[in-house]
Amino acid sequence: MGRGRRHSVGGAAAFGGGAAPPFAPAFYSQFGKSGDQTMDISQQPKKRSHMDDSSSWDIVKATQFGILERCKELVEAGHDVRQPDKENVTLLHWAAINNRSELIKYFIAKGAIVDQLGGDLNSTPLHWAIRQGHLPMVIQLMRYGADPSVADGEGYRALHLAILFQHMAVAAYLMAKGQEVDGPDCNGQTPLMLAAQKIIGPEPTNFLIKNNASVSGVDKVNRNTPLHCAVLAGNVDAAGILLKAGASVDAENVNGHTPIDVAHQVNSPLLVHMLNQVKQERIRSNSRCLRIINRYRVFLQFLLCTAFLGSVGAIVDMNSESWLLKAILLCCVIGLIHLASRNLPGPAFQSLVPATALMASVFWMVVTWFLWFLPDGPSATVQVLFTLNITALLYNYLRACRTDPGFVKATEEEKKMNVLVLAEAGCLDPRIFCTSCMIKKPMRANHCFSCDACVAKQDHHSMWTNGCIGARNHHYFILFLFSLVLMGAWMFYGCLVYWTTHCALRYQDQGLWGVMATLVSCSPWLLCIFLLAFYHACWSGLVLLLQLYQIAFLGLTSAERMSLTHHQRKLRQTASLRQNPYNLGVVRNLASFFHLRCCGLFKPAVIDWTQQFPPGRDQHMFGHTDMV
Repeated sequence: MGRGRRHSVGGAAAFGGGAAPPFAPAFYSQFGKSGDQTMDISQQPKKRSHMDDSSSWDIVKATQFGILERCKELVEAGHDVRQPDKENVTLLHWAAINNRSELIKYFIAKGAIVDQLGGDLNSTPLHWAIRQGHLPMVIQLMRYGADPSVADGEGYRALHLAILFQHMAVAAYLMAKGQEVDGPDCNGQTPLMLAAQKIIGPEPTNFLIKNNASVSGVDKVNRNTPLHCAVLAGNVDAAGILLKAGASVDAENVNGHTPIDVAHQVNSPLLVHMLNQVKQERIRSNSRCLRIINRYRVFLQFLLCTAFLGSVGAIVDMNSESWLLKAILLCCVIGLIHLASRNLPGPAFQSLVPATALMASVFWMVVTWFLWFLPDGPSATVQVLFTLNITALLYNYLRACRTDPGFVKATEEEKKMNVLVLAEAGCLDPRIFCTSCMIKKPMRANHCFSCDACVAKQDHHSMWTNGCIGARNHHYFILFLFSLVLMGAWMFYGCLVYWTTHCALRYQDQGLWGVMATLVSCSPWLLCIFLLAFYHACWSGLVLLLQLYQIAFLGLTSAERMSLTHHQRKLRQTASLRQNPYNLGVVRNLASFFHLRCCGLFKPAVIDWTQQFPPGRDQHMFGHTDMV
C-alpha cells in the first residue's frame, strides 16, 4: 500500500462512518488501475487511543483522524485549506476518503475548492468518496457543487467509478441526480462496457441493464459493443445477461470481428457455444411457426405433457402380454417427447414443465373418473361433491396463476425520487431499497429473482404455478392445495371401489405381492393413476400443512420464516418464531389471511401490502439482504 501506510488508522470502520483508514495517492494509482483489488484490513495498524495528544499533529493527520478542533486551530493560524500536501492531495481529499462530513463543511466554508484535482490519479474529492463507497459523503459533496462529470486521470467519471467499485447505491444516486447511464468516459466507454469487461459477476451488468443501459453502444476507439467487452474478458455472467437483453451477436467492431470471432480469438469454448446457440435460436425465432409456438407455449406444453402421460398409461394398459414390446414402445414415446422438447425454444418452455405436467395429471384423473368410475354408478352425492371439488381446484389454480401476486411498481420518475429521498435520509439500505428494481420496498416485500421483480408479502416462487405466491394470490394457492389433496382422496376412493368390484383381490390367499400382481393385470392404467394421485396428494398435503402452520401459528410467510431462522442461527439465538408483530393469534391470523367475516363475527383488516412502508430505517423486522 506504499505511502498510505503511514497515515493509516483503525481499519474496523473502513467501510462505514467513524474512523476509516486514509489512503495515500500511491494506493489509488494501483487500486484504480486494477479495479479488482481490495483493502487488506488486517494489515492496518490498530486504532489509536483517544488519550493520544493531537495538539502536535499536522493538519493532514488531524483531517485523517477527524479532529475538527485541531484543524480549526491550524486554519485560524494561517494554513491555506487549498494548499495540497507534498503528494498533491488537498485536505478536502483526505476528509472525503475518511468520510469526515464536519470537516468537509468547515473546509468548504473556508474556501476549499470542491472539484480540485489531486493525487497520483488526478482525482477530485468526489472520486475518492465514490471509490470508498461513502454515499453520505457523495451526497454532501454534490450538495456543495461537486461535478460528477469531471474525469480523473484514467478518464473515469463518477458513475463509471461507482460501477467499477460495485457501489450500486452510489450509482443509483448519481443516476437519480441526472447522470446518463450511457454517458461515455474519456476513452469512449460506457459504464456497461466497463462492467462487462472489468467486473466478473452479474450484479453491475444486471443493474445497468435494469436501468435501460444500451446494449448496442460502441466505444470510440475499437467500436466494441458491451458484448465484445464481456467476451474479451471471458465474463460469462455478463455475456449471458447481455444476450438475454438482446445484444447482437453479429455486430462488428473496427476490425470487422463479431463477438463470436472474438470468442474464438480468446479461445473460450463455453462462450463460443453460448453465442452460437443464441444465434441459432434467434434465426429460428424469426420463423412464423416458432412465433406461433411461443405465443401458445403454455397450451402446447400442456398438450405435450398430456400426450406423454396418456401414451405411457395406454402402453402399460395394452392387452399384450409382451413386456418387451411395451418397453420398446415406452422408449419410443420418451424419445419422441425428448426430441420435441429439444426443438422447442429454451428456458421458457422448461419452466412450464411442472405446471403443465400437474394440469395434465388432473386432466387424466378427471378422464379416469368419468370413464372408469362413473359407469359403476356412484351416488348422486358423490358425483356432486367430485364436481364441486374439480371446479374449485381449477378455479383456484387459475386464480393463483393469473392473479397479480403483488408486484411493486413505480414509474421512472417515482424511482428517481425514491432514490433521492432515501439516499439523503440515509436510508438507501438493501432492507428498504431494492437496487435491482430501483424502488423503495414495502414491508414484508422480497425481490424474486425468477420474476425479476419485488413482490409484496412474497411467500415463495412456485414451480407448480410458474409464478410468485404473494399477498394477492396466496389464499388462492392454499385453496388450490386443499382441493388437490381432496382430488387425490377421491381418486383413492374410486380406485379402491373399482378394484373391489372388478378385480379378484384375496389378500389372505394371495399375499401382498399376489395382490399387486392382480392389480397390475386387472387394470395397469388405474394403478398408474393411483400412483400419480398419490404423488400429487403427498406433496400438496405436506406443503398445505406447512403453509397452514406458518399462517395460523406464526403469522409469517415462508420467506420471512427462512430469513428469521437464518438470522437466529447466525446470532445463535433460540427465540420463538411466534414472537413477531405479525402474529395475531390463530383465529385472527386465519381470519385476516382468508378475509373471513363470518356474518360480522370477524372484522379482518384488508391491507394493501404494496403500499405498507416501514416507518423508519431501523424498524424493518427481518433484515432481508436480497439486493442484486
